Amino acid sequence: MVKISDVRQEAKRLLEKGKVRGVVGYVPGTRGGWAIPYLIQEAERAEQLVWDPTCVHNLALFVVEEKKEQAKQKEPDKRPLAVMVKGCDSRAINVLLQEKFINREEVVLLGVSCENSGVVDRRKITHLLHGQQAGEIRFGDNGNIVVVVNSERRIFDPQEVLADRCLECQYNFPVVFDYFYGEKIKKTPPAPYAQVEKLESFSLEKRRQFWEEEMARCLRCYACRSVCPMCYCAECVVDPISFAVEPTTTAEEKAKKIKWIEKSPLLSENFVYHLVRAIHLAGRCVDCGECERVCPEGISIRLLNKKLEREALRLFNYVAGTDSQAPSLLSTFQETDPEDFIW
Repeated sequence: MVKISDVRQEAKRLLEKGKVRGVVGYVPGTRGGWAIPYLIQEAERAEQLVWDPTCVHNLALFVVEEKKEQAKQKEPDKRPLAVMVKGCDSRAINVLLQEKFINREEVVLLGVSCENSGVVDRRKITHLLHGQQAGEIRFGDNGNIVVVVNSERRIFDPQEVLADRCLECQYNFPVVFDYFYGEKIKKTPPAPYAQVEKLESFSLEKRRQFWEEEMARCLRCYACRSVCPMCYCAECVVDPISFAVEPTTTAEEKAKKIKWIEKSPLLSENFVYHLVRAIHLAGRCVDCGECERVCPEGISIRLLNKKLEREALRLFNYVAGTDSQAPSLLSTFQETDPEDFIW
């Protein structure tokens, strides 16, 4: 098991010695015991760090945000940023390294193992507790999850409460780290693409109906884009800022303005938005599941990315984020690549 006291001690040491400008980790939240991300910059606050099944956020996002903030400063602090990373977080870091968005010396990685478990799905917990507030959620024995409700200790099987991404995860410990805590227990899920295969078994008409029902619920709030560490573009195709329309913009300029997607949440536009985003994440998505977690409508966004993940594996034997030194999926080719997908 991960000894959080060891993580706290190392975080405190790094801050006291001025080795890092901050530590991004998890601290107790104020609502029902759910952990929240936090940037710690004072050594004494390292004691607040926690590691439990509610540490759901992908902290690689905060590396991206910090990098953007650094770029705005005239004299930025050049010291690295320390980050707690679980398996999927570390793979996201690897993709950022692959794409040269960050350099390895810019981060100190405190790797924590999910061991034989993972993080929980808040919707599943809420359903099982019938709306009751959990006071504490922690790792139990043999991968079980312990939930304390009104001083009553309840034990749940991981299949009941873990996030779907964790049930299908094949990398339940960090693939890149500077310090490692816990055990490297290799977990092989019985069917990592079961949901994709189930959907593929439907008839074409049933699949169309499924996706129309999903996309019709999209509000176009862009929460999925905001929470994704891979969506770091300064300008998005959805709302380009370099072609802003102002009161003084002429009709001719408006006519020339590139506009790929309407902002109104029409079914056709929602399809285009999610498909474009999925294609942009091909070979880059690490299946952290954050997009689906934050979606207020519970749309199966992850399923789209999971399909492309499987195709990358099937066609090119490629898994995103496992090797920061390897070329990215779309930046290389092999003469032995199967070309059966080219018509």
